Amino acid sequence: MQLPHLRPYEWDADIPDTKFASKICRDPAECHVALIGIPDDTGVALNNGRPGAKEGPAAFRSALTTMSIAQPIDWDWPRVFDAGDVDVVPGNLHETHDRVTQAVESVLELGLFPVAIGGGHDITFPFVRAVANRFGPLNGVYFDPHLDVRETDGSGMPFRRLVETKAVNALRIHGFDPMSNSREHVKWFQSHNGHIDTTAAPDSHWLAGNTFVSLDLDVIDAAHAPGVSAMNPMGWTPEYTAQWVHAAGSNPDVCCFDIMELSPPNDHFNRTARLAARLFLTFLKGFSERGS
Repeated sequence: MQLPHLRPYEWDADIPDTKFASKICRDPAECHVALIGIPDDTGVALNNGRPGAKEGPAAFRSALTTMSIAQPIDWDWPRVFDAGDVDVVPGNLHETHDRVTQAVESVLELGLFPVAIGGGHDITFPFVRAVANRFGPLNGVYFDPHLDVRETDGSGMPFRRLVETKAVNALRIHGFDPMSNSREHVKWFQSHNGHIDTTAAPDSHWLAGNTFVSLDLDVIDAAHAPGVSAMNPMGWTPEYTAQWVHAAGSNPDVCCFDIMELSPPNDHFNRTARLAARLFLTFLKGFSERGS
């Protein structure tokens, strides 16, 4: 199925039918989740980050072909429709953002839960904007060492734009690094209903109501996730990250999810791509535990 501003991704026909990726379909009928690739890193370049995140969706899908089994022992995977990649406009941040919003809106019209794979973290703004256009202002939870509330365009501004456009009511950040955020940005964030959370475990510490969740892979320690736009020398472990991602998947208030800043040119033996794919599967495992 061809959707506005989305180019189909051609999956390898030789994926063993024992692998999860063999079950990904092109037909959204009877599917639960839509996978949307957003291959753009214009925002990363504007913020002088390491380029390469535009290659993230392809590396993510490649890693996914080798991951997990098609039929787990005690649950069934949610059915996933691959909506393809957004046809971005390299170098034109605003046109790309408009295309992302329109593409995601078309997926939402199919009644599917959207999962985006980036791409620079600025993409979270148009992705969440589309969901807010449908459901009304959201609450937001994101895993990131950086507040990303810069005033200027770039990958460091998505959450400021969501606040300024009234697409969100409140924000909560986990993984915040006090050595990577300016006093000015912290004050702005906290004065606009933003909360810096130091909770150790993902039990009941979620914002109530329709919520978006965004995972910036640079919240994970560089030892495990070198393939990101900005490496984190003192980040989370994969196991700890997975706890939060699983909790997000199982939370019925969460109405969209994204994984951002996968940068294959900066990866080492595809470690970060494989970790991103595993975390996507972790989210789906949580999603499978939701009620009907």
